[in-house]
Parts: sequence; structure tokens; C-alpha cells
Amino acid sequence: MTRPGYVHGYSERESSRLSDQANTLDPLLHGDTSYPPGSTVLECGCGTGAQTLILARNSPEARITSVDLSQDSLEKAAALIENEGLSNVTFQQADVFALPFEEEAFDHVFVCFVLEHLQDPVGALACLKKVLQRKGSITVIEGDHGSWYCHPESPEARRTVQCLIEAQAHLGGDSLIGRQLFPLLEKAGFRDVHVSPRMVYADSSKPGFVEGFSKRTFIAMVEGARERALSLNLIGEEAWEKGIRDLYRATESDGTFCYTFFKGVGKKT
Repeated sequence: MTRPGYVHGYSERESSRLSDQANTLDPLLHGDTSYPPGSTVLECGCGTGAQTLILARNSPEARITSVDLSQDSLEKAAALIENEGLSNVTFQQADVFALPFEEEAFDHVFVCFVLEHLQDPVGALACLKKVLQRKGSITVIEGDHGSWYCHPESPEARRTVQCLIEAQAHLGGDSLIGRQLFPLLEKAGFRDVHVSPRMVYADSSKPGFVEGFSKRTFIAMVEGARERALSLNLIGEEAWEKGIRDLYRATESDGTFCYTFFKGVGKKT
């Protein structure tokens, strides 16, 4: 098996969370990504299509191939794209470590929130590099849970977030991978690598971020790790519940919330 379990689960709530995340962060993460007409783009690990939809809208004349391990997720992604009336995406079930494409088949590669779930992110990047044309680009976006902070904050709130980090590590993933993008891309052989931090800051003057990111994306993601955190004895139930309450406390009118994503772009020479 090439990928550990998905720490966030595959519930309908998780699908909604991914959609909220993509829509809220669209300008921040995707505003400077578009592909020229006629270019071929591989999106690896498309999941239920939350990011695919944005890619397809931003590059309507590019030809996008979106792959994922989960057939169920692919079916949901295809339905989403069809419902939006878009026709520039094809879907295929595939493993990043065994991609069914010829070498140098794509002009560009796009990967979002995938490397954090892999036991061998450098190996995955190397596999993607094989199917990328010379002088083609790769774009990688990842979060970093260690970049999170809020006000007011409590030891229990911080512990619940740490439980998510530890639960993902238990499955073989790394939720602190955002800070590693530059060395990972260089180690995989990409050149002209540039990494830029994309900070989300939410207070009551930014209600869209409070609802879309703080509540529906980040706290919802932490809540999704509850059963795993408790089963691994990472925290007690009472402390967990207080930690979640304290996270929501930071979304009130006098609270603040902050998190940083990292976007890396490199080229194949």
C-alpha cells in the first residue's frame, strides 16, 4: 500500500469541509495559478473535486486529467464538474507511485493537500516528475498545522490540534509538511523552486474567513480526528471536549485565528 489512511475520514461532512476550504481559500491559494489554452495538466490526488473545480474554472481551455486512488471520490468529483457544466476535465483512477501515463505526457502538474498523507513524499514527487515535460512546471500546495495559533488560547485547545498532528503521524503522514516544500522539491530534482507562504488571518472584521476557514475548515478538521485521538489515548474525552470549545471560543467577536499554507512551484529541466 502506497498511502496511509486518510486521517480526516471519508464522510459527507468531510466532503463539505473540503468544499468550504476550497471556496474560502480560492483567491489566496489559486489566484496566481492558471494554465494556457491547449496545455495538458495532471492533477494528482483530486479527491472529491473541490480543487479540480477551481482549476477547471481558472483554466477553461487547458486539458486537465485528475486522478485519485478512490473510485468513490472520483465519481463525486466527476458529478461536481458535470453539474457545473465544465468539460475540460477527465478523471482516472491511479496511484501516484504507479501512474499509467507515458513519460513527459503533461505540460504541468498540480498537487494540493496530498503530500501530507504520503509516507514517501519525495518518491511521489519523483514519480510526478517522470510524467512532466521538460521545462514543465509543478505546483504543490500544503498546509502546516504547526503554524496555527489563536486568541484566546488554552492548553486544551492546543492539545486537540497536537492530537491531529500525532494521529496523522501514526498513519504515516506529516501534517507539518508545508515548511518542508522547498527541500522536498529540490530533493526530487526540480529546479527554480520558489515557495511562498499564504497566511489566513481571521477576526470579526473578516466573517467569511471566520465561518469558512476557522469554523468549517480548521476546527471541523480537528473534530474529525476525535475518535482516533481517543482510541490512541492521546487525550482524555473531557480535555478533548474543552479543547474544541476553546477553539470555537477564538471565533467569537474578540477572538482571532491564524494559519499558514505554503505554495511551491518548480520546473523540470
